[in-house]
Amino acid sequence: MKLIIYKYFALLLLTVTLFSSCKKIFDLPDEKDYMSNNVNFSNKILEPIIGRTNLIGGFNSDNSTNPITFEIVNVRFGDGKPVSDLFTTAPTYVWTAPYTGLEKSLAEIEAKRKIETHPIFEIRSSGEFILWPSATNQILKPRPTDSTNFSQDTRFFDVKVKNTGGERLIRDFQIRPFRERPYEPSNDFNAYTGLPAPDPNFPFDQKRRDYIRPYLNNVIGATSSLNLVSNNEKKDAVVYIRPLTSGGNGHSLRIVVLGTDSLPIDPKFFNETVWDKMIHGFNIQKTDKYVQYDVAYPIPLVEIPTSYARGGSRAKAELSYSRLGFGGTRTVGSFGVDFAIYKAGDWEIVFHFKNENPKFANE
Repeated sequence: MKLIIYKYFALLLLTVTLFSSCKKIFDLPDEKDYMSNNVNFSNKILEPIIGRTNLIGGFNSDNSTNPITFEIVNVRFGDGKPVSDLFTTAPTYVWTAPYTGLEKSLAEIEAKRKIETHPIFEIRSSGEFILWPSATNQILKPRPTDSTNFSQDTRFFDVKVKNTGGERLIRDFQIRPFRERPYEPSNDFNAYTGLPAPDPNFPFDQKRRDYIRPYLNNVIGATSSLNLVSNNEKKDAVVYIRPLTSGGNGHSLRIVVLGTDSLPIDPKFFNETVWDKMIHGFNIQKTDKYVQYDVAYPIPLVEIPTSYARGGSRAKAELSYSRLGFGGTRTVGSFGVDFAIYKAGDWEIVFHFKNENPKFANE
């Protein structure tokens, strides 16, 4: 048995020696990685929104060997003018630990991210493009306000894809950034101009405009006793998402409800609202005019499902109340909006009942 094992190892050693000798004698090249002629991207026209984290994928390696490196080259406008703003560096947040939605303070959230300086536009080792939220309209000029896509207004670039087996140049990507939309829903202003959006039913009437519309569930009008609605035809209630003009601390979010007289309705009327579970915020302030939170921006912080953002991409501001209906049965009404806010600062979400106030009195 020992003789058989000895012969086996002797044969293995002889094979390795012969292979090594042959490689030296015949000067055989080292084995190279494979780089396919068909590497490509599924999308070569990029339309990110300035002021947000935009991750745009679509790289197809066609079984090329990893690791693969990527480089953005030959950046220019369509008429040949050079482009410089696309690689402006700016500080931006980078996560160093996973956000879960279970954090108990702003300090705990901030401990999970740090500020790094990056070019506002990059390509990652995965082949994903990223436009960082540190980009602004002032740093990166948005696409034209008239919605045209003329070549001289469009930034073009190529991408060099490379591994040890070779390299390929994929030409003529286009990036057409939309101007900042600091919140969603954003149907209340024009994505190209940033000006108020026209009423969809009267697009040429400059005195009318579009509004963010809340959802309304069993919200009864105080005067008509009918269900209030908010749609293109009738807007009993609308929503404003806007900067807070006073009373903020640089990282706050206020929830306000206005009646038909444009004065605040006391939040105590919304007696079924679970204020401390609605927003991932802290140090809640409750007054007779509003409820305000200290928050970390953007909201949601990361696009993952949490108890504060069930779908991941939108948080929810929902107010509810109960009253006794006919026959002594308790009825619950609610209204709200699924939203996101991308720009740090002091903001308020305002629900404005324009035609009738909700009915809070018992029947």
